[in-house]
Amino acid sequence: MLNVVVLVSGGGTNLQAVIDAAEAGEIRNARISGVISNNRNAYALKRAEKHGIKNCCISPKDFASREDFNKSFLETVELFEPDLIVLAGFLVVIPPKMIEKYRNRIINIHPSLIPSFCGTGYYGLRVHEAALSRGVKVVGATVHFVDEGTDTGPIILQKAVEVERGDTPETLQRRVMEQAEWKILPQAIDLIANGKIKVENGRTVTELG
Repeated sequence: MLNVVVLVSGGGTNLQAVIDAAEAGEIRNARISGVISNNRNAYALKRAEKHGIKNCCISPKDFASREDFNKSFLETVELFEPDLIVLAGFLVVIPPKMIEKYRNRIINIHPSLIPSFCGTGYYGLRVHEAALSRGVKVVGATVHFVDEGTDTGPIILQKAVEVERGDTPETLQRRVMEQAEWKILPQAIDLIANGKIKVENGRTVTELG
């Protein structure tokens, strides 16, 4: 049984999608052992409580330096003994030591088809604002492993979503979540938990049998 720890900063809609998929049996051989947020007011923590999932808050604002936070953050994560760490809208930079310790065991959901509209500064509504500004016809979401770069790790799954006439950043964000993010994040966790994903030469190899 894979121990999954979810890191989240806000409302936790992706967390809810993972919880729902796990409870529906769509994620096999895995359980959410903990939820960690950097925001004590994050609704994601309440979602975790409702489902009996251990949760806690650890914020950089409570530490004298980023080095002190990084050390305590890593120690907090380790308490949950994760086999897989899921970033579900987590707006804190992951410390290099954590990336090294959990190499190819940290995944992130990003609301675009990487390599489009990704990297530093592209998060939340900014991604959808940029997509609409550029006039693209297709957007989507990507689940990828986390490495030392920003949205540069090996891609696991992607799903496309069509842009519709009259879309605003808000309507597009919602459709990308509903049609892509909430589907491929649980699917990626299930694939990893059942040994269907491996990384070779910086790329993922997926066995969909």
